[in-house]
Amino acid sequence: MRASHMKPGTAIKKRFWKDVSVQTNDEKNHLVNLDTRALRNPTTKKPLTIPPTKPYLATALALEWDLLVSAQQATRSHLIPLTSISARAHVLELEDGKNQHAASSGTGIRYDIINTLLRYLDTDTLLCWAPASTPTNPSDKDVGGESLRDLQVRTAKPILSYLTQTVWSGVELKPTLDNGSILPTSQPAATRAVIKGWMASLPAWELVGLERAALAGKSLCVAARLVCEWSEYLNLGGIQGEAAERFGIEEAAKACSQELIWQTGRWGEVEDSHDVDKEDLRRQFGSVILVVSGTGNSTQP
Repeated sequence: MRASHMKPGTAIKKRFWKDVSVQTNDEKNHLVNLDTRALRNPTTKKPLTIPPTKPYLATALALEWDLLVSAQQATRSHLIPLTSISARAHVLELEDGKNQHAASSGTGIRYDIINTLLRYLDTDTLLCWAPASTPTNPSDKDVGGESLRDLQVRTAKPILSYLTQTVWSGVELKPTLDNGSILPTSQPAATRAVIKGWMASLPAWELVGLERAALAGKSLCVAARLVCEWSEYLNLGGIQGEAAERFGIEEAAKACSQELIWQTGRWGEVEDSHDVDKEDLRRQFGSVILVVSGTGNSTQP
């Protein structure tokens, strides 16, 4: 790849590499090389290896580094989202290899991720619905005659149906904020146990992708739907048939932002706030798709 022609003014701002390329090691893993040196995981200090089935991720990582104009930019995680998520998956993969029972023993990265995501389940954006319309408190409706609650329920139903029939079979997912309540409603213990077991069984790359999507969209349900659609390990992308539309970046972003879409549709966007957040959410979901997909099946991005 070509190095950028921009020339930062001071030595501290100059990048120390000229060319970026993708190579493979003896195990067929992909490596991103900065000139002749392999990109290293900032946590382990070891070369950041990308699985053989993820060439698109390796290429995107190389492009990410080729677009940096200084070494200083490489210290800012918001400028290297693919590097940060890949490095986290790499560390978790190494940890899993050393201790496969870390999560059940209450230690390690996998345990921390699972417990964090279970907390998100209790305040899941997809399950937080506006109060139902009543004679004393009627809901506003849009030009199509839909209230915010109608829109939220219509958006959530196909996602919840997919999850409860295909991924977490038989579980009950209840609205976490409904009927004007202030405090969120916890999901049933059986539901939490099933979802916890499912997360514990995910490979490192899928679990880290799930974490990134849930943190970005504030919804474990939407994150799970996105990961299941594109994961080469789960291989559920084509389960609804070729005629069904893929659940991608736009679908996930809209599912997480129904209240925001409703409000900005009525009152307009705040420049350099709503528009920036909207694009950043899509960027985060895009990084998740690259991390969990691969050439192992038909879920290539």
